[in-house]
Amino acid sequence: MNRIPRLKRTGLVMAIAGLLAMPMLAGAASSNTLPAGVQSLVEQVTPEVVSWRRDIHQHPELGNRETRTAGLVAEHLTSLGMQVRTDIAHTGVVGILKGAKEGPVVALRADMDALPVTEDTGLPFASRVRTEYNGEEVGVAHACGHDMHVAILMGAAQVLAEMKDELAGTVIFVFQPAEEGAPVGEEGGAALMLKEGLFGDLKPEAMFGLHVMTSPLGEISVRSQGQLASSDQLHITIKGKQTHGGMPWNGVDPIVTASQVIMGLQTIPARQLDVTNTPSVISIGAIKGGVRGNIIPDEVVMEGTIRTFDNTTRDEIHRRIERTAVNIAESTGATAEVKINKGYPATINNPELTTAMVPTLQRIAGDKFREATRSMASEDFAYFASDIPSMYFFLGTRPEGQALAYPNHSPRFNPDEGALPIGVSAMTALVLDYTNSH
Repeated sequence: MNRIPRLKRTGLVMAIAGLLAMPMLAGAASSNTLPAGVQSLVEQVTPEVVSWRRDIHQHPELGNRETRTAGLVAEHLTSLGMQVRTDIAHTGVVGILKGAKEGPVVALRADMDALPVTEDTGLPFASRVRTEYNGEEVGVAHACGHDMHVAILMGAAQVLAEMKDELAGTVIFVFQPAEEGAPVGEEGGAALMLKEGLFGDLKPEAMFGLHVMTSPLGEISVRSQGQLASSDQLHITIKGKQTHGGMPWNGVDPIVTASQVIMGLQTIPARQLDVTNTPSVISIGAIKGGVRGNIIPDEVVMEGTIRTFDNTTRDEIHRRIERTAVNIAESTGATAEVKINKGYPATINNPELTTAMVPTLQRIAGDKFREATRSMASEDFAYFASDIPSMYFFLGTRPEGQALAYPNHSPRFNPDEGALPIGVSAMTALVLDYTNSH
C-alpha cells in the first residue's frame, strides 16, 4: 500500500488550544461540526483513512487470524508515540494515548475480523482471499464493514495524537479480534480480551463503539438501554418410544410432542413475559427426527435461537424454556433434555452516558441524527458494555439518492466511503466532549 506520510505537528494544533480551553460540554449548544481546527485535522487524515480501509478490505482475515491487520494497526499506533500492546486475545492490539492534562480514561473500540463470504462487489480493491473455514475452502471478505471500523479508529487515533498537548485524560484504542466469533474450539473476542486483563489498573470510565449500517449516508443513530439483542443457542432433545406409524398407541410419539413443545415455547414471550418491558423471540430453526413416513422414531432433536434486549429477562426466558419443554414432554410420556449455549449478552447502552453524549452525536450528524431502532442482531461489544459504562451507535453508509443497499453480511455489501470522515469526527468528538466535561 502507498501510505500517505503521517501528519506532522504544526501550528494548526496549537491554534485549537484556545477552543479546547472552554469545555465542550455534551449538552452545550454548538454548531453541527467539530471546532474548525479539529475538523481540519480530520480532513487532512481522511485520504489516509480511505487508503487504510481499501488496504484492509483487500486483505481480509477471519477471527483470531487478523495478523496482518493487527500489524498494520500496531505500526500506526507506535508511529503516533503511543504505548502499544499486542497479542491480546490472540491478535488484539491496544494503544494508550496519555494527554498532557489530567482527566478521565476513555476507551474506543473497533473490531478487525472479516467473514467467510466470497465478495461480489466488483470493486478494484475487492478481496480475492480464500482460506479454510470449518473444513471447507471459502472466500473471505469484509462483508460487515469491520474494515471501515478499523480505518475510522486509526484516523481518530491520529487526530487525537496530534492534539496530545491539549488532551485531558487518557484514551485507550482497542482493536478487537473475532467479533464474529472465534473458530471452533477457540476462545476469542471481547470476552477473552477482558479475561486476559485488557485494561488492568487503567479501567475506563466510559467506552464507545460504532457499527456501519445500510441506513442513509451520514445518519447516526443510538438508543438508551437495549440496542442489540442477546443471542443464545437452544438445543432440545425429545425422547419417545419407536413404533409403527399405523399404531401410535404402542409407542410415544416424539414428533407430536415436539410440535406441542414448539407451540408452548411461543407462549413464553407472548403470554408469560411482560411485553412492555422488552421484545423477545424464541425461534426453532431446525427439526430432525425419523427416516420414514410409517415409522414413529425414538427421538427428535430441535435447534433454535433465543433473542432479547434485557439480560435479566434473558435468564428468565431460559428458566421458562426448560420448564415448558420438560413438563409438556412429561405430559405425553416422553422426556425432554434442554441445553442452552449462551452467546453474546444484550448490548446495553448506559442510560446516563447515552443521555450525556447524544448531543455530541447530534452535533456531528445534524439533521441526520435518529433514535436507533432495536436490532435482533447481536454484538460482542456487549461484554465491554457489561463491564464499563458504554455507548454503541450506528453510522449510515448507504449512498445519497440510493433507496436500497445490500445489507451487512451480503457478498455485495458496499458501504460508501463518505462515511469514513464522519466516523472519525464522531469518535473524536465523543472523546473531546467527554474528557473536557469530566
